Amino acid sequence: MKYFVLTFLLLCTFTINAQVIGKVTDTEKQPLPYVNVYVQDTYSGTTTNDDGLYELNIESSGNYTIIFQFLGYTTITKKVTVESLPFILNVELETETTSLDEVVIEGTEDPAYRIIRATIAQRKENLEKISEYKADFYSRGLWKVKDVPEKILGQEIGDMEGALDSTRSGIIYLSESISKISFKQPNDFNERIIASKVSGNDNGFSFNSAQEATFSFYENTLELNTAIVSPIANNAFSYYDYKLDGVFYEDGKLINKVNVIPKRPKDRVFKGVIYIVEDDWQLYGVEISTTGAAIQVPFIKELKFKQNFKYDKKYDFWVKISQTIDFGFGFMGLNGDGRYICVYSNYDFNPQFDRKSFSNEVLSFEPEANKKDSAFWNGTRPVALTIEEFDDYIKKDSLQVLRRSKPYLDSIDHKNNKFNISDPLFGYTYSNTFKKYRLSYTGPVEGIAFSTIQGYNSNAGINYFQWFNENQTKWISMGVNATYGIEEDRLRFTGYITKNFNRKNNLRVSLYGGSKVTQFNELEPISPLINSISTLFFERNYLKAYELNSVHLAYRQELFNGLEGFVKLGYEERAPLFNNSEYYTIPTTESYTSNNPLAPADFNTAATNEHTIFKSQIQARITFGQKYFSNPDMKFNIGSELYPRLDIIFENGLGASNSNYNYSQLSGALYQNFGLGNKGEFYYRLKGGTFFNGDDISFVDYQHFNGNQTRVGTSPNYTNTFNLLPYYDLSTNKGYFEAHAEHDFRGWILGKIPGINQLNFNLVVGGHFLATEDRAPYSEWSVGIDNLGFGVYRLLRVDYVRSYRGGVSDGAFVFGLKFLDLFGL
Repeated sequence: MKYFVLTFLLLCTFTINAQVIGKVTDTEKQPLPYVNVYVQDTYSGTTTNDDGLYELNIESSGNYTIIFQFLGYTTITKKVTVESLPFILNVELETETTSLDEVVIEGTEDPAYRIIRATIAQRKENLEKISEYKADFYSRGLWKVKDVPEKILGQEIGDMEGALDSTRSGIIYLSESISKISFKQPNDFNERIIASKVSGNDNGFSFNSAQEATFSFYENTLELNTAIVSPIANNAFSYYDYKLDGVFYEDGKLINKVNVIPKRPKDRVFKGVIYIVEDDWQLYGVEISTTGAAIQVPFIKELKFKQNFKYDKKYDFWVKISQTIDFGFGFMGLNGDGRYICVYSNYDFNPQFDRKSFSNEVLSFEPEANKKDSAFWNGTRPVALTIEEFDDYIKKDSLQVLRRSKPYLDSIDHKNNKFNISDPLFGYTYSNTFKKYRLSYTGPVEGIAFSTIQGYNSNAGINYFQWFNENQTKWISMGVNATYGIEEDRLRFTGYITKNFNRKNNLRVSLYGGSKVTQFNELEPISPLINSISTLFFERNYLKAYELNSVHLAYRQELFNGLEGFVKLGYEERAPLFNNSEYYTIPTTESYTSNNPLAPADFNTAATNEHTIFKSQIQARITFGQKYFSNPDMKFNIGSELYPRLDIIFENGLGASNSNYNYSQLSGALYQNFGLGNKGEFYYRLKGGTFFNGDDISFVDYQHFNGNQTRVGTSPNYTNTFNLLPYYDLSTNKGYFEAHAEHDFRGWILGKIPGINQLNFNLVVGGHFLATEDRAPYSEWSVGIDNLGFGVYRLLRVDYVRSYRGGVSDGAFVFGLKFLDLFGL
């Protein structure tokens, strides 16, 4: 009876033609997930799913030798005669028995160290053996949540597009892809996806990228947000201890089972077991894990890697055929787990690549890749779906039709569009999803701020957003915003309209303008929140501004891969502003300064007089060696770690009401960040420029530099700011050059110090330099601690900064609040 039920389940779950199907269990009849199943001496294979079920593509009857391989269990070889299809073959695996009887122990050192030394010595040679290849690749990604709260930060979660059941648990992401991949060392990679499936979205594209999922432990480090040291890296003995757990034989080859033990568990390390083939000194299998703290993604609890290899007689090499990555996560009450499965097959280690084999397009989709039907997937999918996954596809594909219908979309909008009594203050959004538009109102509470120019001020606005296709690659947005300052008693309006034409070359045109209070430095280095606090509580009104009445037309487009163009034309009226408020909350020894950054004690003279000017700006952004993903609707630029990005800007002011204010400026910026293995991440930015006919221009058009007098940092890194430089002390209309460099050691130093390494902090050092034609150069260096916080909340940083200029040195602590940048504050 049990056999009948199993047979019925298999036939219902899998396709019923051209298959060997079955279930793999242990000796206690428990299913074994992710067992490798393949035909001997071929790359025709599959793996079992979570339920231990497998489906092996066999196209004709005949005699076959089928291998069942699973780490920790004895490999089984089954010779079968297939007379008709489908053919059911169930297998029971026994736990692998390891022994130390044959191990020769010399001295007091564990035999594992001899094995690891030999494997490290062979590491480069093993990398060379897989220096180039073609292969077929299959991946499946799955994210599940459990007991999801009704609300997070006051926002209703809903049923997450039908993913949650009555217990508020379920699959929130399920996706598969089948692709052809090509690789050539050191970094040539190409993936062509021939089939893509996303549960609940028949218009979606899976981005389970093979390049992102390809991890080789033969490399010194594995990039997992940070660089994690491989157990067989050149410097592995500085990070790991080893213990031989036992040996066993497979096909006459001795396999060593080695326990990998971190010297410092909080370092950038793995723990677990690796299997190494004696004499070949190659990996037979990997079962190791690392933590979210190690990779510095706090909401990840643990990452578990499992890789399986098979011996290729033709190339005399052990080749990876499958990989699973299991993970658990938890953040703000949202907890769950997930898994990514990868299966490699049909390797070609003699691909004969030529110069046209690779391009900057590293991932692409064949036409109709996301339109494959269930018959295609049932006949091609190398890892069978579990019952849970099968049900998820059925449920969400059915729900998709419902959720796209007008009655359903109208019902959801009706619920979300309910008006609350507090909405006039906090904001309101009205949506008509079926007609693809959204109307939003921003309430005045969100924008409350204080400055000595306007006093208490706030803004309110209306925004309209219309999209024209499901993926929102074509859209139009327009809006108007009103700002009012109580002490200034002035109401100002701004407005805009932006049309985005596509996501292939990102063609976008904008028209915007109005009247606003804007900082002299158009990059606005002082956030309204920080300025409000420093003004009200410390009487330090650092924000200096003027009134800008203008209209601008802007255009941007990627002209070809790696070159993006920006053009901006505008008419501007500039007018001076003065302080209108002396209010503060707590008396201090400080006193307010004027709104003139050139003369802080002069409250009657403005930094600029009233004038008009026509402005134009042309910018070219060049990303050298830019790599990108693409699908039929979109292009995703991912840059290149090997090469920098260059911005070249030509700015022109002409037709000014005061002819002395006409000028031109040519400037450029070169910037990049790249990893240095387990030693961290390095960032740099070089900027420079010069003015033409700029001797008597308005202070508005000077080159201003991003200083900081608040002692609060708001950016993830400080490669575009000087932490102790007064905001306008070195503003110039002459030639200038600035350089910023910062290195984040990502635990390379602090992770090795006992006690401190338990805190998972990062040491960061930086240097900054600024030179102008008319002033003494300015420089500063810094040393800081990043990744501060508690639990999953690691959004703080503290630096000690020392500055030097004209023989004068100053020092201060700067407190980094990275969440302000995250939330746009």
